[in-house]
Amino acid sequence: MISEILSPELGHYLLALSCCLAGIQFIVPLVGCKAKQASLMMLASPLAYAQGIALSLSFACLITASVTNDFSVLSVYQNSASNKPLLYKISGIWGNHEGSIFLWCYLLALFNSLLALSAQPIPLKLKSRALAIMGGCSAGFTLFCLLTSNPFLRLWPAPLQGQGMNPLLQDPGLALHPPLLYMGYVGFAIPFAFTVAGLLDNTIDLAWAQFVKPWVTIAWACLTCGIALGSWWSYYILGWGGYWFWDPVENASLLPWLTGTALIHALYAYTRTESLKLWTLLLSISTFSLSLSGTFLVRSGLLNSVHAFTSDPTRGVFILALLACISGSALLLYAWRAPTLAQETGVNPLSKEGSLIFNNILLCTIASIVLTGTLYPPFLQLLTNQSISVGKPFFEQTTVPFVLISLFFMAVGPRLPFKKTNSQHLLNILSIPAMLCLLIFLTSWFCLHQFLPALTLGLCMWVIIHTILNYAKKISFLQKSFQESWRQFFRLPYSVHASLIAHTGMVVTVLGITGMAFATHTIVEIPLGDTVPLAGYEWTLSSVQTVKGPNFVALKAAIKIAHKGKVVTWLFPSRKYFPEQNQIVTHVSIETNFIRDLYAALGSSKETLDKQHPLYILRLHYNPLAPWIWIGGLIMAFGGIITLWPSTKTKFKNDCL
Repeated sequence: MISEILSPELGHYLLALSCCLAGIQFIVPLVGCKAKQASLMMLASPLAYAQGIALSLSFACLITASVTNDFSVLSVYQNSASNKPLLYKISGIWGNHEGSIFLWCYLLALFNSLLALSAQPIPLKLKSRALAIMGGCSAGFTLFCLLTSNPFLRLWPAPLQGQGMNPLLQDPGLALHPPLLYMGYVGFAIPFAFTVAGLLDNTIDLAWAQFVKPWVTIAWACLTCGIALGSWWSYYILGWGGYWFWDPVENASLLPWLTGTALIHALYAYTRTESLKLWTLLLSISTFSLSLSGTFLVRSGLLNSVHAFTSDPTRGVFILALLACISGSALLLYAWRAPTLAQETGVNPLSKEGSLIFNNILLCTIASIVLTGTLYPPFLQLLTNQSISVGKPFFEQTTVPFVLISLFFMAVGPRLPFKKTNSQHLLNILSIPAMLCLLIFLTSWFCLHQFLPALTLGLCMWVIIHTILNYAKKISFLQKSFQESWRQFFRLPYSVHASLIAHTGMVVTVLGITGMAFATHTIVEIPLGDTVPLAGYEWTLSSVQTVKGPNFVALKAAIKIAHKGKVVTWLFPSRKYFPEQNQIVTHVSIETNFIRDLYAALGSSKETLDKQHPLYILRLHYNPLAPWIWIGGLIMAFGGIITLWPSTKTKFKNDCL
């Protein structure tokens, strides 16, 4: 049987083997580079393949144990049960601390193998050093997995039944969220490895930047999808009715996304003008360091969160030591090599690279605010034993102004030329859009009676207008025939489409967040048959019934929603009770037309003196533009992905971002 072949013992052995292979991969290529032995340097790729194969088989062993209900494996016993659906038996592997660390190791080995397989014309010395750095990172994490987070630990005697998975995690969205998020985290290891390799060889040039760019884009796109999917899961599973709660673990994923976005823009400026070299290197190191920091924060017990996996300080100390070793050594190397690299050239503020610098400053400022607000409470408690809470009001009041300023530069930057521009040209490209957006802002302020949403709407339209004008300029719209402009549109380089699509996605997300500022909700206690008015709709609780599932018992409500007497839709929120975990999970019901969401969550019932007519607690929401938040995230990720498509199109001198 396959379960006998892919046994936990084999998986444990292969995990240990991959750790040894990663250690060899770290040492041998570096020795080969030092000794100038090509034969040793060439071993980096085969070692990466071997490590990837070993971890793939090891991962298959853990999947087999979970699917076949082998409860003698401790991680399977704690996070699975025989009546759990197959999808959640598999996704339950990474729904706990041990499995999530194992997934991190597996994805790191996968990216390791992809780098070895890459068809990029990378010099042997640079590639072998980069693979060696990747091997060192893999060795550290697989050692951590073996020593403190072994997913193959056995129980004896073997229990007949498992404890089951956290019911909150039994959802298709969350089954995909951790792998996508980790692909983003781990993907930034390759730019980090190239940076350290380039610093070791003291050869950071335009070729280095071209090797790094696609890997940064892949990691950023995966992280964008992972964050969007996690936000969507929180919205429709946790029943709070919101999209982002500034949870410390949410912030931990946002930090590398912000610096990764800055890194994409810095790389673009460097490849076009050879400016921002040192800043690009520092961002590459910082982004992966923040990815590692997020892992430390989630698994050290330092942060309290619904997403946190563990409170074991031993594991936190190990990851902290690993973070200090990887990031600390890279920063020391950067400090040593930076003075020997080419001097930075001056940058004209009224130029494309000038706008990119402002963009980087704003993104890193937002990241600094989020990092401070996230870490200040636990460190204050550690030092003074005082407990404080830094929540949504702080983050929104401190970050929103910088987001709005970044929207301004997001629109202007792509329309500026490189090197320099004159004030008259700047006035020409800004005057008409500025007047249109000012009119939109004033009209919105008059209609909405709220200054900040009106300002945000005006700035979003500012970006959209400039995006349209940018496209019009590049395809010579109204200067050539429509057919020729249309053909020129498809001849544009993918990088042009990518930047404008990504910026549009950001605008869509911001518009969705702005729409949520006008969301309305109510919490009511009503009996069956009663109607509640909300946002012009009549919400009627028609029925509540008990439904049995494979591993739960649910209380399911039917809510009729009508508008001016006409039925619009039905919502079916529920509360599921999982007896194995003795836990109740709320499942909301949402009806959307992509302009607004009608959202309902069912609370517990409340007995009255008349036991035949209990009261039910309902949480009802009307959320304008809510779907745009996640649609915008997908558009942003798509904008990044299309840059990876091979292109033979004519390159435009004034390529935009």
